[in-house]
Amino acid sequence: MCRHLAYLGPEEPLGRLLVEPPHGLYRQSWAPRRQRYGTVNADGFGVGWYAPGDPVPARYRRAGPIWADLSFADLARAVRTGALLAAVRDATLASADGEAAAAPFAAGRRLFSHNGAIAGWPRSAAPLAPALPPVDLLSLEARTDSAFVWALVLHRLRGGDDAGQALAETVQQVAEAAPASRLNLLLTDGETITATAWGDTLWYLAEPGRGTVVASEPYDDDPHWQEVPDRTLLTANRAGVLLTPVEDPASSPTLSSVRAGGPPSPKEPCT
Repeated sequence: MCRHLAYLGPEEPLGRLLVEPPHGLYRQSWAPRRQRYGTVNADGFGVGWYAPGDPVPARYRRAGPIWADLSFADLARAVRTGALLAAVRDATLASADGEAAAAPFAAGRRLFSHNGAIAGWPRSAAPLAPALPPVDLLSLEARTDSAFVWALVLHRLRGGDDAGQALAETVQQVAEAAPASRLNLLLTDGETITATAWGDTLWYLAEPGRGTVVASEPYDDDPHWQEVPDRTLLTANRAGVLLTPVEDPASSPTLSSVRAGGPPSPKEPCT
């Protein structure tokens, strides 16, 4: 369900990251190569990006397929950014929420996307609902499992958790209530990327001078793409990428470290 991508690095046009690659997110909307569930991501799309000097990211979201949006080509050609999060959507269940159901979801400087599904949604969410204040439940942006997962993550962030803790503990919380759920989560604040691999594919590309890309699948055949193991938390900044088992997100040993001008400290990539 869905494909998503986050980027940190030198300023680039949106199109260079999303449209121009031979297997970019634009093409993944109708021809993903590694998607395990669903075949066409035509139930909406969105991109959020950061402009210099603006503390709040901009978003462009639509309810239909990305290839049918006649304005997106101009946007992708003209807008440049050093940080973005984008997604194309294959809906878990049909809904009338329109573009409100399309990632990225946003709060302050943060952008969020969910690739996957809560098993048994919406009934399986009943044990999880008490974890949220009533005002959060009543103000969900959309009546979807992804919007609900975002509310759980955001509640933890507002409570003081860093990004890694918020994602990892939310994944564990949801998986306990609905064990067959697929919970690939992606979060950025424009300076860091945090993600989980849980039930679907996740890859990253990090090379000096080229920036860092975290995506559901590679957008080209560059041999430097690395697959993230399942049940893993990824934290990244412009210096590198760290991977840690989701079962123990606070542990200091890492499975992998990609160096780009020196490795970050374990806490550095987190918000």
